Amino acid sequence: MKFRKLHPWDVSIAEARKIQLRLRQRLVHKPPGKISTIAACDVGYIDGIAHGVVVVFSYPELKEKEKAEAKAKVRFPYVPGFLTFREGPIMLQAFAKLKTKPDAILFDGQGIAHPRGMGEAAHLGLWLDIPSIGCAKSKLYGEFKEPGKKKRSYSYLMAEGKRVGAVLRTKDGTKPIFISAGHKVDLKSSIKIVMNCVTKYRIPEPLRYAHQQTQK
Repeated sequence: MKFRKLHPWDVSIAEARKIQLRLRQRLVHKPPGKISTIAACDVGYIDGIAHGVVVVFSYPELKEKEKAEAKAKVRFPYVPGFLTFREGPIMLQAFAKLKTKPDAILFDGQGIAHPRGMGEAAHLGLWLDIPSIGCAKSKLYGEFKEPGKKKRSYSYLMAEGKRVGAVLRTKDGTKPIFISAGHKVDLKSSIKIVMNCVTKYRIPEPLRYAHQQTQK
């Protein structure tokens, strides 16, 4: 799978901030086209080595179609709000090995629900030019009211008077997850796609499976 190169990764925090502010002007939010395949990706760490995994599934059946992996030494520090500069290079190495270009991607992180509107799903969605959705276990940015206790209940994640995401209850009585559009998808579509990927667990099955693969 091929993708465009938007900037270098070996940069300072100050340079990374400038890159985020510049790239956010290029984000597009609209309903995606037909989705028949969806990818999920995650990164695990062992002894300073990052293990990136991307898995492609049929959608909405969620049957595994392809998996790609990459490993490399971690080169960027862990700094909240700049996670893509730590994990992006290894994820892109894994995506480069795919034969199948997915129609959409789920990221274990944020989309535009980010202080500079440039979470991992937004940032890498631009690199890959594929509809991308942030699906995080916890909030990074914004304020919200607790959604209802029933499955599919959600409230909006707000920041500076704007909707930047949704707080979604995927299972009755469980903790919600935080959904935000990345690139080439809107929030309404993001919620629908995520819910279509939920099976027995709180976390969408593609992301849960991709995470398991990073631990091997």
